[in-house]
Amino acid sequence: MINFINYILQDWQINKDTSFKSRLILLMFRFAQSLKTLPSIFIWIFILYRFFYQIVVEWVLGIELPWDTQAGPNLKLQHGQGLVVNHETIIGGNCILRNSTTIGNKRLQDGSYSASPKIGDNVDIGANVVIIGSITVGNNAVIGAGSVVVKDVPEGAVVVGNPARVIRTASMDSSSIYKEELKILGLASVSSKSKVDNL
Repeated sequence: MINFINYILQDWQINKDTSFKSRLILLMFRFAQSLKTLPSIFIWIFILYRFFYQIVVEWVLGIELPWDTQAGPNLKLQHGQGLVVNHETIIGGNCILRNSTTIGNKRLQDGSYSASPKIGDNVDIGANVVIIGSITVGNNAVIGAGSVVVKDVPEGAVVVGNPARVIRTASMDSSSIYKEELKILGLASVSSKSKVDNL
């Protein structure tokens, strides 16, 4: 119970520059998780609150953040409207989630469903992002707005696009970063031609 209280306080502090809605959602989210730890004699309280949580958070506030989702401390919801998270997703500490983002499993060719993503610590996820499948997003990664992530993201990487591709890693020099950014923009051939023309 003490651990959940700490999570509530940390979430409240990290979301001080977001809307009150984000703080309210996370408060209800952590409280639902804390009730699950109560003795079985109080199970009816948990069941009633879980139903209340689903109505308020999912139906009224428009965010699907299941109470049993594993999420580390300092979770930040930046404009959380339209956020959808599968309950099997694992989210590390100090992560940022933004609006219209989907994180979950995907349907496989045999009709079954994959596992959900594992998000590391200190991951910054942009708006309108899709992260699906049994993949891992490494610590300190940045997912650019509108990206569709279906493969593992290395630790410390910046990925953008559909499908998402790495444009920056912790070990890349500025020249490599520039080339990758040109590829994303479709300007790599133009840049090469300009170099030839200047010879």
